[in-house]
Amino acid sequence: MTATAAIAAPVPESPLIEVRELRQWFPVGGGLLRRGDVVRAVDDVSFSIAKGEVLGLVGESGSGKSTLGRAILRMSTPTSGQILFEGRDVTKLGRRALRPLRPRMQFIFQDPFASLNPRMTVRQIVGAPLLIQRPELDGAARDARIGEVLRTVGLSLHYAGRYPHEFSGGQRQRIGIARALILEPAFLVADEPVSALDVSIQAQIVNLLIDIRKELGVAMLFISHDLAVVGHLCDRVAVMYLGRIVEIAPTRALFRRPRHPYTEALFSAVPVPDPTIRRERIILKGDIPSPLAPPSGCAFRGRCRYALPECASAVPPLRQVDGGHWTRCIRDDLKLGRSL
Repeated sequence: MTATAAIAAPVPESPLIEVRELRQWFPVGGGLLRRGDVVRAVDDVSFSIAKGEVLGLVGESGSGKSTLGRAILRMSTPTSGQILFEGRDVTKLGRRALRPLRPRMQFIFQDPFASLNPRMTVRQIVGAPLLIQRPELDGAARDARIGEVLRTVGLSLHYAGRYPHEFSGGQRQRIGIARALILEPAFLVADEPVSALDVSIQAQIVNLLIDIRKELGVAMLFISHDLAVVGHLCDRVAVMYLGRIVEIAPTRALFRRPRHPYTEALFSAVPVPDPTIRRERIILKGDIPSPLAPPSGCAFRGRCRYALPECASAVPPLRQVDGGHWTRCIRDDLKLGRSL
């Protein structure tokens, strides 16, 4: 993507987060791999998130969603590109310079058990960020803040002395969310926070995130495989394939009329609860290509039933096809199937 195309990508008013031509490439070598090979996990990604907005990020496993989320929070150092948080470029900041910004950007992990230290109590887990970022608080002030954030996520300070194994999966995820909220962040990356939970518990956690967004005004990058959940929670949706954003649009517009064949295929896999409704199931050929050797041109062309010879010539730019609706497909003649 050219620099002009990246800057022209959808930018909401008063963006909290701006990602510009971000790359996260990992060098590999040894064994059967040649020295100098790179895994292009995230490749020229550009988008913005406004204050208080929830952007959904969907795509198959291996498309680079989690890597992108971690790069935005500077849990890894990007290969190139820019990440602007509240107008400040955090891409090249070192650990010391990033420390004052850490409370403003937090992560909610996928596995609510593996992400909690089994040897620590809830009080210690949730309060640990306060010890690091706000050491001036005394024990009473820390307990008051811990109790406040536990109530926000539907728990009580009564549980603060217990250990993670004493809670259900949904309660453990609430503890993880409380830990993320303890420092009053402006931005959260939620990496598939409900995928490890039962369906009934998933709804509770999604509703909790909706309430948190309304009450605290927190912006969020919500990574998920579940398009129904994304449709319920998110203002806009970005679709990722092999390290690139292939479509981004307001949720209603994307669900009403997807403009990229990959998005259409994702929607066709969503079960329809009404047995009287029959919808064509699009079976994609093969697996997602290797980010070690991505195909030329459109990365999706080898699995796309609408592919033309021109699709192999160059990587399609992310271009606007409607108000706020952007796609990386060269074909405007397609009438893709409705989503849900």
